[in-house]
Amino acid sequence: MKICVIGTGYVGLVAGTCLAEMGNEVICVDKDEKKLEKLKQGIVPIYEPGLEELINVNVSEGRLNFTNDLKMAVEASTVCFIAVGTPQGEDGSADLSYVLDVASNIGEYMNGYKVIVDKSTVPVGTAEKVTEIIKSKTNFEFDVVSNPEFLKQGAAVDDFLKPDRVVIGSNSQKATEIMQELYSPFLRTGNPVIIMDVKSAEMTKYAANSFLAVKISYANEIANICEKVGADAEMVRIGMCSDKRIGSQFLFAGLGYGGSCFPKDVKAMIKTAKINGCSSSLLEAADETNKAQRALFVNKILEKYNGNIEGKTFAVWGLAFKPKTNDMREAPSITIIEELLKRGAKIQGYDPKAYDCAEPIFGNRITYAKSAYDALFGADAMLLLTEWNEFRRPNFDKIKALMKECVIFDGRNQYDGKRLADKGFEYHCIGKKSKTPVKA
Repeated sequence: MKICVIGTGYVGLVAGTCLAEMGNEVICVDKDEKKLEKLKQGIVPIYEPGLEELINVNVSEGRLNFTNDLKMAVEASTVCFIAVGTPQGEDGSADLSYVLDVASNIGEYMNGYKVIVDKSTVPVGTAEKVTEIIKSKTNFEFDVVSNPEFLKQGAAVDDFLKPDRVVIGSNSQKATEIMQELYSPFLRTGNPVIIMDVKSAEMTKYAANSFLAVKISYANEIANICEKVGADAEMVRIGMCSDKRIGSQFLFAGLGYGGSCFPKDVKAMIKTAKINGCSSSLLEAADETNKAQRALFVNKILEKYNGNIEGKTFAVWGLAFKPKTNDMREAPSITIIEELLKRGAKIQGYDPKAYDCAEPIFGNRITYAKSAYDALFGADAMLLLTEWNEFRRPNFDKIKALMKECVIFDGRNQYDGKRLADKGFEYHCIGKKSKTPVKA
């Protein structure tokens, strides 16, 4: 099938590459010529496991091409995916200006029947707006469908190639059949293609992400209560997730959710509810809890030093909002580091992949270490903010030798507090009492 994907951001690049991997002829379109040139050379602007290899294979075999010529791409394609950004507006709503601009251009370049696919995360009613704009530009037949993505950063390639479900919102039998054919190679194991009306599909993405965000905020509220009453949040989590009705995912206490989806989508749902006169108190509470969780972590640090951290050096392990990505959007590390810098602290940060995204944010206000252990040299405390695998089993004897003081603030509840106390560390985490060094 001949496809164009408009937008080579996270979603567009993964979608276009994986569609090419299944034998389709895919043209990825973007305005950024420098970015396109790098992609043609095999230089990928985002870190996503497995993506670079797939791009290089499909480019070399001629199934995947990159261009800034939208007219050519639309004319050559039967299915046109809109995968441009929908950034959060000042009022919390999704900014649809990029989506609607692309729709207008598609309308101008139509040369026959097309299926226009809203792949970007867009609020209910967007397909209607896209339809009206394209109708105003062309007399050719077309259909607009909603096909929300459910990609987890760090596992996006696998998620696309082996989806647990594909949601297609369509009001046209013709468009539905084309989309089913397009996705059939990805669903040979029997996982479902769920066909629904367009508005329900648009709502499904926001509803799913908002539910997971609420679940994370709930886990953090329970953990904070556990800490106050002397319970162990990890034991409570295990007790809860053994209930099949609850499940095990998204119940880990920590620093809250970040990234490009959950924060933006929750706010967009709140805005949608408000516009339509509906209550969104649960979502509003989840959003506030998420913000507060980072402040609580900073307060743990301030309490340790009686409110004065001026001149203190903190080694930060992890800058990206989650492991296996270089994405810094809404990362907890930004809020926490900015608060510490504001109070006169020094930061020695390390992340395996996120420096290219972190430097525009922090500039030379922090030191970027070459390794996790380099970040620890002379530090008063270590802050674990992102749970990269390489941080799970470090050499604590080496850590102890490098640090000025043996203090760890674990924002991901990754370590065994008793074991660290036995080794002479003061250990602080989320949802458990702090552990102090065992006296000889």
